[in-house]
Amino acid sequence: MIDSHHHLWRYSKEDYPWIPAGSPLAKDQLVAELESVTSEAGVTATVVVQARQVVGESDFLLSLADQTARIQAVVGWVPLIDENVSEELTRLSLNPKFKAVRHVLQEEPDEYFLRDDFHLGLSQLQSCGLLYDLLIYQRQLPVAIQLVDRQPDLPIILNHIAKPEARNGRIEPAWRTGMKELAKRDNLIGVKFSGLLTEFPNGEGDAETVAAYFHETLEIFGADKVMFGTDWPVCLLRASYSDWADIVRQLTENISEHERFGILEGNAKRAYGFGT
Repeated sequence: MIDSHHHLWRYSKEDYPWIPAGSPLAKDQLVAELESVTSEAGVTATVVVQARQVVGESDFLLSLADQTARIQAVVGWVPLIDENVSEELTRLSLNPKFKAVRHVLQEEPDEYFLRDDFHLGLSQLQSCGLLYDLLIYQRQLPVAIQLVDRQPDLPIILNHIAKPEARNGRIEPAWRTGMKELAKRDNLIGVKFSGLLTEFPNGEGDAETVAAYFHETLEIFGADKVMFGTDWPVCLLRASYSDWADIVRQLTENISEHERFGILEGNAKRAYGFGT
């Protein structure tokens, strides 16, 4: 298995104000911790994703990736609206593990998605051989589609199946409608089945609804685009690393071996361009 989405951090409340004090997240999660949980779960390679929007986050993650062969790809952060961002992108892309950039669009107003300076930065990713990881909430799907349409040549990977407004016993119609429209875009090359449990209210997240979201995602995007991810350590608010890995393994048991391989391993390798 390849984990297409997890984080690492050296915890402080100043650097990570969004982490609940006293939660399982409020401690260092670095290479030793990653190697422990991935070994237990049978995960052989990973993609680490930015968790801070500060200059230096990309270099921090690359320094951790240099410590282990487990991390095969880094999704970093750069100030895409900076007029000199091309210099930073050129520098970072010299590292073969630097594969993509992400901005926390879920916290931005709709207007940010269409800013000219933001799109100028996005337009420079492809020339550096980089992808863009798209992080949004379900309610932002309409404006996210406009963003994707404005960058038709940029390969984009959707994080956390667009964070649906998940409730037990139903699939949100607005989520389904938006995802079907997004799936029509050829430059949307991957969708991470990750981060779902933490989108349910406390006490919800039953197995049947999780399975329904998985099969809807598979039907909408196809088995050649869906990829397993944990969103660890954030997933610890609801489930252990191994528990979520086991859930996804079980969800893929009744599909073809070719499709299963893609979801659990091959699609992440192909999208981020690592391995053989």
